[in-house]
Amino acid sequence: MTKRGYHHGNLKQALVEAALTLIADRGPHGFTMAEAAKLADVSAAAPYRHFTGREDLITELARQGFILFADLLEYAYKDGQPSPLAAFEAVGRAYLAFARAHPGHYVAMFESGISLRATSELAAASARANGVLLRAAADLSARIPEAQRPPPEMFAAHISAMSHGIVELHARGAPGARAPFSPEDLLESGIGIYLRGLGLLTQDDPPDP
Repeated sequence: MTKRGYHHGNLKQALVEAALTLIADRGPHGFTMAEAAKLADVSAAAPYRHFTGREDLITELARQGFILFADLLEYAYKDGQPSPLAAFEAVGRAYLAFARAHPGHYVAMFESGISLRATSELAAASARANGVLLRAAADLSARIPEAQRPPPEMFAAHISAMSHGIVELHARGAPGARAPFSPEDLLESGIGIYLRGLGLLTQDDPPDP
């Protein structure tokens, strides 16, 4: 067989890389399987050897993305060292760093509408990443009296929502285009306000280095 794609060294990953480029540029619904095949330099039929369609391909992008995301969050968290507060803030910065470094994965994970339960592999990868956020939230909120302590799931969801909002509104496009502050400064100050509201920081407490 001489058609393009049949002797491709790693057809599945070539299609993933092509889709990452397209989804970052055009969004999750702005490309076709044929366009992904063309960019990967394979035949139009070749993608269907590995994927049933675009949604299946995007699911794979999301799965790989959550694995990378979890690795980065775990590295940033460092098992809560040097302190729960410093580790928590490092996780927040890692969220922004991931969105910048892996825009195609980020869109597939958070903006494509793909169910995180689409496959057991995607569900497991997503749960692992969320588990880092939950541990960071639980370790830090342990300093709050139990009766006043929010559930770690709520704590983590609030910080995820703040981080995602900053990515959407301020971390894309030219720096400073929408605000005179960096996304990192916006996130740090937002987390500081949130933690002061929970009593984890006083007004005069600086963030941990």
